[in-house]
Amino acid sequence: MKKNLLLAVVALFISAMAYGQKTAGNPIAEGDYADPEGVVFGKTYWIYPTWSDRFENQLHFDCFSSKDLVKWKKHERIIDKSAISWLRLALWAPAAVEKDGKYYLFFGANDVHPGEVGGIGVAVADKPQGPYKDLLGKPLINDIVNGAQPIDQFVFKDKDGTYYMYYGGWGHCNIVKMADDFKSIVPFPDGTMYKEVTPKGYVEGPFMFIRDGKYYFMWSEGGWGGPHYRVAYAIADSPFGPFERKGVILQQDPEVATGAGHHSVMHNPKSDKYYIVYHRRPLGSNKRDNRVTCIDEMHFAPNGDILPVKMTFEGVKKDKL
Repeated sequence: MKKNLLLAVVALFISAMAYGQKTAGNPIAEGDYADPEGVVFGKTYWIYPTWSDRFENQLHFDCFSSKDLVKWKKHERIIDKSAISWLRLALWAPAAVEKDGKYYLFFGANDVHPGEVGGIGVAVADKPQGPYKDLLGKPLINDIVNGAQPIDQFVFKDKDGTYYMYYGGWGHCNIVKMADDFKSIVPFPDGTMYKEVTPKGYVEGPFMFIRDGKYYFMWSEGGWGGPHYRVAYAIADSPFGPFERKGVILQQDPEVATGAGHHSVMHNPKSDKYYIVYHRRPLGSNKRDNRVTCIDEMHFAPNGDILPVKMTFEGVKKDKL
């Protein structure tokens, strides 16, 4: 009887602590998750990360949703190998977009090299949490153009409604124009299909957002498996650049974590707050796949420059859309 009473008291205490939770805490979820794509759909925040594992085991995606940035719900296996016939290994770096009532999930697969089948694919669903089905039955982009391995895609909607995709590993970044149905890429006005927009220091993980009419282009530098992984950025007047590197805004902190990178940015238009969603390595960890997803607030200087991000264990406070 006393044991049952004690268990009840402990349960009530835990419930009360959760109800009064002030911040999400970093990482925001248990498990190894990397390359997180944070996006807002309606009144809900969503995070789509890579399941960080050996390439041969990295064959599915989970995602997470929250109404307030603090309490996160896990949605398991929104897509896996059974839905992608050409997937062999290394399913990574998802990017999610809503268009015309459908949800599209772009992804990299197979760690493709010349002569192999793989690269960037796209899946579709009726709900943000899926289940997603392969839209094409083959890669959207398979070839290596301008030296850019077709991975780490980010789909960006410009001011005029045009959708572009930034992508690329191996130190090169391309931009392509998307067809309206996302089933192909289409030529630019000058007839070209690919434009290289690689800034100095670029390695992988491109991301773009617009603030006060300016284009903020961001990317990861350094080696993804090491402690010096970091995020840098540029500001331009066009989605095509030129992107002159301004500096690093996220990097290792000897008191918090190492290997901070491959990020995305979420904006709450109601509070006008910006949040950087990224992965990092716990202090003391040297395991290749031990990466966890975190969120911290991102601030700007009066001139529009991004201020260096302070990584925290607390994470961010509640902020409803």
